[in-house]
Amino acid sequence: MLVRWKQADAAMARQGEEVVSRLLENGYEAYWVGGCVRDELMGRPVDDMDITTSALPEEVQTVFERTVPTGIQHGTVTVLSGNYAFEVTTYRVEGAYEKHRRPAEVAFVRDLKEDLKRRDFTINAIARDLDGNVVDPFHGKEDLNRRIIRCVGDAKTRFQEDALRMVRCIRFASVFGFGIAYRTWRGLFEERENIRHVAMERFRVELEKMMAGSKPSRGLGLLYRSKLPAYAKAPFPHASEPGWIGLIDEIPPGRVTVRWAFLLLACGLSADEANAHLRDWTFPNAMREQIVGILNVGEAVKAIGDTLEHRLGWIRIVLRFGRESSEAWLQLADTLSSGGAANDYPIGVIQNGRTWTEEMAVYRMSELAVTGKDLLAASGRKGGPWMGEILNDLLLRVASRALPNDKNRLIEEAKQVISTDE
Repeated sequence: MLVRWKQADAAMARQGEEVVSRLLENGYEAYWVGGCVRDELMGRPVDDMDITTSALPEEVQTVFERTVPTGIQHGTVTVLSGNYAFEVTTYRVEGAYEKHRRPAEVAFVRDLKEDLKRRDFTINAIARDLDGNVVDPFHGKEDLNRRIIRCVGDAKTRFQEDALRMVRCIRFASVFGFGIAYRTWRGLFEERENIRHVAMERFRVELEKMMAGSKPSRGLGLLYRSKLPAYAKAPFPHASEPGWIGLIDEIPPGRVTVRWAFLLLACGLSADEANAHLRDWTFPNAMREQIVGILNVGEAVKAIGDTLEHRLGWIRIVLRFGRESSEAWLQLADTLSSGGAANDYPIGVIQNGRTWTEEMAVYRMSELAVTGKDLLAASGRKGGPWMGEILNDLLLRVASRALPNDKNRLIEEAKQVISTDE
């Protein structure tokens, strides 16, 4: 009897069932395997569905009309069904691993349990058939119920095969709120130096997933205890303010750039230092710039000091670094304040920054009703630094509502400034 998936998109599940059914109809074994089975059992959303089969790659290609040989040398063929793509991988066993990352060779087998034996953790070594029955030779369901991350077989061997599994172990423990089995943790500790063989891009992707979880502080704590970051290709520092790490969970998962900025601040890094580290850790440029922008705002706020011009100082910051970065910093500052760690910043900005931001009339030069060409035409002067200075002054006055954003009025104000300078 066909058992429907409860946690997967219905259309994706139907197409996945079609792929499994076609393989069965052609005389092959076929099961869903890995993360999709694990997440279904946990009641978590299923985002993709990997399939394992006794069919050889070339046999999979003959069964389906639309395929892509994405990893055919390792047994993986991507099957296109409807609007969905499914990785279909032949049962296999693996030879020696190269550089603690990938097997030098694989051998295809016809036994599902032999295939499951090569997988990283017991919770990922569970297969499910079309009728909802599971194949679980390494007691992954039991470990799910016990909330434990445990390696399949010998932990040291699993981590020697692919050193990234050590970071994945911590990421799963963090995101799922699980513990780590003693032998698995000991194996991780003994093999941690091999993380130097892992490209920073692969390391960083795991960290991003961890930082997007519900409680990244747990994963960060495990990382620091394991000392894995110190052995990475591009090491990153321990938090110099460890008491702050528990506060990071207060920042919503949807604001992951704020979480990263908070972590780098807790590590005692300036915006420039953070920028260099983020480059070394292969962060995408857009994300790196967002994180550094938040830290730049914080440094600018700190520089305001105890003057009485907190409002104008804040408006200058919003105009310089942008509304998005400025409001993101306010969220970071709220988190610092909740932990009593915001003493370096003017309290007036933290308390009133959002209101001051919402009250601004404009947020960028392009919104100003007057342009540089207008100033040149009205003044009859040649261009020069004077023009930028006047435009920035007008922008600040309009943003703070000291002047209306009216072209004629702004030109008159500019003329007065020019005549005074002359």
